[in-house]
Amino acid sequence: CIMPRDLLKQFPLFDGFSEDQMGLLRPLFVPYECHAGTVLFEQGDPAAYFYLLVSGEVAIHFKPEDGEDLVIARIKPGEMIGWSAVIGRRSYTSAAICTEFTELQRVRGADLQNLCVEHPETGNQFVGRMANVVAQRLECNPPQVLQLLENGLRNGRHNK
Repeated sequence: CIMPRDLLKQFPLFDGFSEDQMGLLRPLFVPYECHAGTVLFEQGDPAAYFYLLVSGEVAIHFKPEDGEDLVIARIKPGEMIGWSAVIGRRSYTSAAICTEFTELQRVRGADLQNLCVEHPETGNQFVGRMANVVAQRLECNPPQVLQLLENGLRNGRHNK
């Protein structure tokens, strides 16, 4: 399945990227389809993939050590899931479960880390855009999130 050339451009994450930069990013993302009930990842699983939601819905679950499983977010088309894989965390801090048939684009966190090494300008721009999106979702300060992302990518490169 070949991704339409403009599919990634519909995500705010890619605002401001040149066609050359999109040419570096586009091949890293692969289509991924799931039926209702499919678990993308469990809390504590190795953080391997970062996902962009094309259609459908994904519920984000968090289970505190001393409590019940909670749905903490419902991810809609145009949003992202699994950014632990990009910031270099070893494991996901929550679970992600499809609530209906869902189409995603996914990329290995290691591939994004390699992009940051081989094409620092594009990699840094991607991390900066991601920091803004994450900060909006967490309602916190983009520079703090950017520092977290940059530290994670730097540490991820050293953990190989």
